[in-house]
Amino acid sequence: MNSSMDQGEDMKDTTRPEALVVTFDEVTRNDVSLVGGKNASIGEMIVGLGTKGIEVPPGFATTARAYWHFVDSNDIRQQIGILIEQWKSGQASLAETGHAIRQLFLRGAWPTDLVNAIRLAYRDLSAQVGIKDVGVAVRSSATAEDLPDASFAGQQETFLNISGVDDLLNACRRCYASLFTDRALSYRQVKGFDHLRVALSIGVQRMVRSDASGSGVMFSIDTESGFDQIVLINAAWGLGENVVQGTVNPDEYQVFKPLLKDKNLVPIIEKKRGDKKLKMVYGGDGIPTRNIPTSKAERAALVLGNQEIIQLSRWACIIEKHYGCPMDIEWAKDGVTGRLFIVQARPETVHSRRDAGILRTYRISKKGPLLTAGLSVGDAAVSGRLCMIETAKDAKDFLDESILVTKTTDPDWVPLMKRAKAIITDHGGRTSHAAIVSRELGLPAVVGTGNATYVLHTGQDVTVSCAEGDKGFVYEGISDIATETLDLANFPSINTKIMINLANPAAAYRWWRLPTDGIGLARMEFVVTNAIRIHPMALVHFDQLKDMKVKEEIANLTVGYENKPNYFVDKLAHGFAALCATVYPKPAIVRMSDFKTNEYSGLIGGAEFEPNEENPMLGFRGASRYYSPLYEEGFALECLAIKRLREEMGFTNAIPMIPFCRTISEAERVLHAMADHGLKRGEHGLQVYVMCEIPSNVILAAEFANYFDGFSIGSNDLTQLTLGVDRDSAELADLFNEQDAAVEWMITQVIATAHHSGCKVGICGQAPSDHPEFAKFLVKAGIDSISVSPDSFASVKSYAAASEQERLSAITNESNML
Repeated sequence: MNSSMDQGEDMKDTTRPEALVVTFDEVTRNDVSLVGGKNASIGEMIVGLGTKGIEVPPGFATTARAYWHFVDSNDIRQQIGILIEQWKSGQASLAETGHAIRQLFLRGAWPTDLVNAIRLAYRDLSAQVGIKDVGVAVRSSATAEDLPDASFAGQQETFLNISGVDDLLNACRRCYASLFTDRALSYRQVKGFDHLRVALSIGVQRMVRSDASGSGVMFSIDTESGFDQIVLINAAWGLGENVVQGTVNPDEYQVFKPLLKDKNLVPIIEKKRGDKKLKMVYGGDGIPTRNIPTSKAERAALVLGNQEIIQLSRWACIIEKHYGCPMDIEWAKDGVTGRLFIVQARPETVHSRRDAGILRTYRISKKGPLLTAGLSVGDAAVSGRLCMIETAKDAKDFLDESILVTKTTDPDWVPLMKRAKAIITDHGGRTSHAAIVSRELGLPAVVGTGNATYVLHTGQDVTVSCAEGDKGFVYEGISDIATETLDLANFPSINTKIMINLANPAAAYRWWRLPTDGIGLARMEFVVTNAIRIHPMALVHFDQLKDMKVKEEIANLTVGYENKPNYFVDKLAHGFAALCATVYPKPAIVRMSDFKTNEYSGLIGGAEFEPNEENPMLGFRGASRYYSPLYEEGFALECLAIKRLREEMGFTNAIPMIPFCRTISEAERVLHAMADHGLKRGEHGLQVYVMCEIPSNVILAAEFANYFDGFSIGSNDLTQLTLGVDRDSAELADLFNEQDAAVEWMITQVIATAHHSGCKVGICGQAPSDHPEFAKFLVKAGIDSISVSPDSFASVKSYAAASEQERLSAITNESNML
């Protein structure tokens, strides 16, 4: 039994069942039956984690006995039972039943002893913090919430910035009534809870002045993939209700947990700025809170700085370790003192119940035009017909098994959401109500689209895809959706390393459960094209750009970056961090840029810096660019990004790889340029690999091995240049064959030479995925690793295992014959 539980045992006298009010520091998580899950968890953190630096605002809670005391003093227990039976028998609707029961509470009178207990506890809290009639948050905490199989997220009410005894008692009465909202009645009924055996505790907690700063929600796990090495933080300006309810699109930060222990590192993988169009602040004239528009400066700024992101992430890890499970945590920053606080924590209830040994993937074909996009919730894809609903009151107009489209959801929407096939919203982040409930219901959802209710319409056939990474897409029409289920426990153990090719950081976490040996190829071009979009030289020479429209576009994309080149470094480092995190500490081979000049020209601002070439495939590409005056400043940014990735963020598993390195002198010049930019081979454990995709790489493999730590065979280019066949030519398609005897000779030769020189050698082409016999050839040739697309991983590993077994059998038979 852990220390916090031991303390709970010692407090049996303090937290006696007959108590009406207890302070948070008198309860632990063992006291759910006394003060409900939410309040028990607050007490647990104050008692068990205060010494570890976790700051939780003080307060007190009414007990389950106080609830029943209120119920019985007003003689409403029997009336509640009668009303619920009438609902169950169909004599009354859900809405009628909920309204009638809530009125019983709202008209009820406070027992004198309970009023006195609440008044005394509030007076003591005000004295403790030194503020008369201190502002408090008043939250409901049911005795059947935050359980492993039922979160009860948002089922009861919360009231913020309540000040004074009279207003506090009013808020408490409304909390009691909220135990019987329509959504709460419906949820308990579905989950099988007896309505007359669930009590409600009220938590009264000192307000954090986040109205003058920001607040939000964080998870100690990736909410969509279940990747357990990530802390996910959402943040918005003002009080936290807007984030929880999905009223705003918040900032999103991702932090890699294993590297948080090193105080010299800043392992922030991602920082996405949300639009944060509203913020909830303190009201006036009897209104506790109100929403106001944010300023342009607030929308353009991130709510949290790096050190605050790191501090919250470390707290998330401490809390997760203490509870022994992934956690869903609410935090707030006090705008007066600048201090961070944890205001709630509860176990995460979705991925903790998933079968970790099963990986289900979805493949979509025949996609229609893209209609809208947002954040993906879940990892599934479905097709169906849309039904747009403006408010939860219009639930009667919703057709079961339709795809729900609306602006945002709150707990009143839960009964309707259960009838949906998928959900699309205008507003909200990954920790919004729509996202949380969709996950719990197992529904794919695309949230925070910004325009779904504007561009979509009822009766429209669409495909909702959450299977393509952290972005969710809505396509027109009914697509073909194929599902594959992998049993991760049944993969064979083999000597050949099977790695995966990954380019899209947004989709990396989908594959974290695959038992890979690392990433064999991460293409820089994908990150540059999708996350950066700007030619690096256009950032270096921003002030000299001639095209004013291009200059304006770059200025808009780089808002917040006074130093324009740092935009490239920052985005590139963060993009690769997501990939490296997926396999850490296994190697992630990062190929430096290999755009052709025509592809570089397509980047924003690229046309001013790229020459026109007749044959870009064999032109100014790969290594030749890195030391050229035309691009050396751009290559410097690439190196700075890798240096930041490895040395500041801590992803030392990143191995840079040089593409299209034609000669030995070119290898020397590239390594010299890298060293000039802080990447010296051998320092800080830095290895450098080279692509083997030119015949000269094979012919001079022994010499190249003096400059590089490993080879990665690019079978497409090697086949093209060995056979003299344009790989993109339809007329010569029959001649392009990676299994041609000449190509196989090249591969066999470089494997033998590399091994003789003490170098590793792998392959990162598509051929092993497409041709099982080619994988067999590679294993026979003794290749160290085969890197394939994730959806081919299972089949290639099986081919390699069979090939190793055949090879072993052949050796055994040969030995027996001798």
